[in-house]
Amino acid sequence: MSLYKRGNTWWVRFTAPNGQQVRRSAKTTNRRQAQEFLDCLKSDYWRVAQMGDKPKRKWQDAVERWLEEKKDVKATYINDVRILRWLHDYLFDKNLDEIVRDDVDQIIKAKLAEGVKNATVNRLLEVIRAILKKAQTDWEWIDKATHVPMLPEPKRRVRWLTHEEADRLLEELPDHLAEMVRFTLATGLREANVTQLQWSQVDMNRSCAWIHPDQSKSRKAIPVPLNADALALLKRQEHRQQEKPSDFVFMFRGKPIKKANTRAWRDALVRADIDDFRWHDLRHTWASWHIQQGTPLYVLQELGGWAGPEMVQRYAHLSASHLKVYADQLAQSKAISTNLAQSTISGDLETVECAKKSA
Repeated sequence: MSLYKRGNTWWVRFTAPNGQQVRRSAKTTNRRQAQEFLDCLKSDYWRVAQMGDKPKRKWQDAVERWLEEKKDVKATYINDVRILRWLHDYLFDKNLDEIVRDDVDQIIKAKLAEGVKNATVNRLLEVIRAILKKAQTDWEWIDKATHVPMLPEPKRRVRWLTHEEADRLLEELPDHLAEMVRFTLATGLREANVTQLQWSQVDMNRSCAWIHPDQSKSRKAIPVPLNADALALLKRQEHRQQEKPSDFVFMFRGKPIKKANTRAWRDALVRADIDDFRWHDLRHTWASWHIQQGTPLYVLQELGGWAGPEMVQRYAHLSASHLKVYADQLAQSKAISTNLAQSTISGDLETVECAKKSA
């Protein structure tokens, strides 16, 4: 029987032209509507088999394939899972080619109603956009994905510390956190890469360390050159662990440090009179200091393990040394030099005339 009931809901069951057994809920208690659903479904499968149409794929099919492909390669995988769970009620049973702008607008409105910022909504929209793009270009499940807009986000300035502010903060921090801050300012590593750093990732003889691909946000290995400050710090850590060696570089009371952004960190910021500053801003500080010392952007990108130049570009405005040669060329212009000379002469003559009148 093609139509049957489960409780009060009608279900459909049939064999598609390719031999596939199809069983699906019609999501209705009305038999006539269930029959219409069955007829449309059979027609879709027939067109796929006989006319070469693409089979109808649902959002949930795309989600399952996306999660399978990204499981071991995407650093934000856990966040994606959380987002997709939230989207379940809005897109779960929709065909991919039936997802339209109205659906996206409804999702935006619902998420904003939770009181979140545009940036949070955009992270959700980026996941929708990425899955639909995959379905169109890579999997060839749909001919064209609907447009997914991004909400405007305020452009925040890069928060970084001056050397004087950094010294002030270090004086207020407990020793174990101060050492981690010094290491971050010397290497630019992210919080998790510092707290999880193991001695097996350090070679002090070659003055280098490394972050494994599965520990990196970009999922690429990051070489970490160790300057004199970083090496001196590591030697101190090594000396402290002589009696009780550990696999981890940074320890507190005999245990690995799981999180650096603690109450001790926040209290030290207050005592140091430093506002609006997060642990991750230490990485911004490291990058800003590099740029101010003349490190080229492409070198900074490699040092920081960024996948593309866009993130590094945020620091470009902190140094204009690479532009000075072009500014100097304008200063050598004859027209400008002549005008400046004439202005100087005119100014000198006016000064002389004023002096004569005064006399």
